[in-house]
Amino acid sequence: MELILQAYDVLLWAALLKGLQLALWPRLRPALGDHAYPAAYPASLLLFALATWYCGLLRVPVALALLLFVGLAVYGIQRGDYRLGELRSLLFWDAVFLVGFLFALAVRFVNPPIGYFSEQYMNHAFLASVIREPVVPPLDPWFAGGHLTVYYYLGHWLMGCLAIVTAIPSEVAFNLIPATVYGTSFVALYALGHLLLSRWRWLPLAPLLLVPPSVVWFLAAGADLYNALQDANWIIAGARFEFPAFSLLLGNVHAFEMAVFNQAFLLLLLGFAWCRWGGLDLRARGTLALLLALSIGSMPLLSSWDALVYGPIVAAFLLVLSLRDRSPLVAAAVVPAVAFLIYLPYYLYLEPAGIGGIGWGLPPTDPLAFLAVWGGFLAIVYAAVVRDIRRFPVALAVAVPPLVAGYAALAILLVPLAYLLLRRRHAFPDLLCIAGLSVLIFCEVFYLEEMLGGDYSRFNTIFKFYFDAWILLGTGSLLLAGKWLAGRRPALPAGRWLAVAAAVALIVAPFALDVDIGRGLLGIDYPPAGYTTLDGLAYLEATRPGEAAAIDFLRTLDGDHRIVEAENGDYGYYSRVSSFSGIPTILGQIGHELTWRGNGAWYTERPADIRAIYENPEETVALMEKYNATLLYVGEPEHERYDVRLPDRELRLIYDEGGVRIYERGG
Repeated sequence: MELILQAYDVLLWAALLKGLQLALWPRLRPALGDHAYPAAYPASLLLFALATWYCGLLRVPVALALLLFVGLAVYGIQRGDYRLGELRSLLFWDAVFLVGFLFALAVRFVNPPIGYFSEQYMNHAFLASVIREPVVPPLDPWFAGGHLTVYYYLGHWLMGCLAIVTAIPSEVAFNLIPATVYGTSFVALYALGHLLLSRWRWLPLAPLLLVPPSVVWFLAAGADLYNALQDANWIIAGARFEFPAFSLLLGNVHAFEMAVFNQAFLLLLLGFAWCRWGGLDLRARGTLALLLALSIGSMPLLSSWDALVYGPIVAAFLLVLSLRDRSPLVAAAVVPAVAFLIYLPYYLYLEPAGIGGIGWGLPPTDPLAFLAVWGGFLAIVYAAVVRDIRRFPVALAVAVPPLVAGYAALAILLVPLAYLLLRRRHAFPDLLCIAGLSVLIFCEVFYLEEMLGGDYSRFNTIFKFYFDAWILLGTGSLLLAGKWLAGRRPALPAGRWLAVAAAVALIVAPFALDVDIGRGLLGIDYPPAGYTTLDGLAYLEATRPGEAAAIDFLRTLDGDHRIVEAENGDYGYYSRVSSFSGIPTILGQIGHELTWRGNGAWYTERPADIRAIYENPEETVALMEKYNATLLYVGEPEHERYDVRLPDRELRLIYDEGGVRIYERGG
């Protein structure tokens, strides 16, 4: 795709985001005041997701959701809500959004491929499926006849609907997603800093950019950037740890990575409520409660792991807030009720494989490995409670039992948690640190039982909960640092030009570092150096032109199609047809489906049926009919995997170019 067309796509996508934000902003102003403008960025995305989701549920075009925002904008114009002078004074919020947006866009521009080495195939498959057939529940592209009722998909739905109304192809939209997440998260977290800090307001953004101390150590030891990041990811035994900066570089657009903007939005709402709840009238409190419900209510669909973390946090927060301000417990009851009801049909459709329970008793985390991940943030928290320790050293005894039991990492966490809880008055950063420390303590003692067992029993618990803890503890600790720094004389002269220089440096950094996670990894033959684009599938045209042309052809086909392609496990150049086109296949990456659906007859039946379709001509058509498959794809991987022998009748050849043949059943 030509760069000029990609530039047009970027402008169109950004214009849509800006239009949604501007339409909603005046309606938030009575409740959020000077923070309504930045809050409208994430809030409008969540509202757009909700509106399009119900359009999909009702089987009407998702573009109709734009009428809601058009109506809001017209109403605002009639009321005189859009005054040029006021909008000019708010442009700095747009600048913050653009810095985050352009930074993440630059990262993907120099590292664009949608490859099989991670979960990019899965995430693009979900996105392409939504774009091809935007219905609720969305079709499972890797399990013909199934739906994504087994997984959380709202992030892919939201981004797919943005792509639908802008007519941007999935391979470009895929690389616009991180920019959207980072831009929206930047503006929400900066607003939180604006709310709580007189200076150093950008510090809450830092958790999205920082790396754990282990990365610095590995780099100093001579590792390259990718290996330093990857080694840091696997530093906790039996688990994987991921943080936002690496997620961005990896470019997965996984559900929990897309959901970061909602976490940032929720922290802004909670911080605003903590600081200003007592001064709000009943209407403003109601609006704030509805926004909290929208954020929390969207979490199970964006990333259920986030809901498991933030659900209890918000419930406890609202209870403490009501007790502190001696206000009725209405919000504590209304928020969870509305949060559940707004997406009630989702829960009626839900078919999760489920969590088997809560386990415990695994060996303790190596304290050095633990500090290699969390040492930076913990150092700030410990510095913040030094005075508390001097005043009341007896509380240090909380560390003795876990130390005796051999849980040194747990002892490290319990000390600052105890001192923060003992404070008579809590600032909002204290609450974030308490929440983050509590999540880490849970991970040190317990884990959620899933399909993985043995030494990897807590793999997903660490993987998902550590990510949330990174946001909570990182934001909380850096807000604590910001409060300390705000009381000190600035080391550097403050000024607009310094901020501009820092923003430019951030945006240029991906080009200077030439970050390329995918090139050459696992033997993937990406094009040579200088490969810069937002088209995540452009490499196919250079390396597999026949496949690229066949995928383009499949995208032109209308109708309710299902396709047969080779199945060969996970994380390889298979399941690529369904992943790139969005057309459901009989079985995609089997390990993922096993996680979502549990072990059943399908686990052996579907792979055997696919083999029979390709190798037993007398069974081909009947087995295709069994799965309502209308298309049969034969490319190089199919020939490598099977001894392809197809029937002479009942299959019509509709495509034969570049070493790829596509047949249609019924010919």
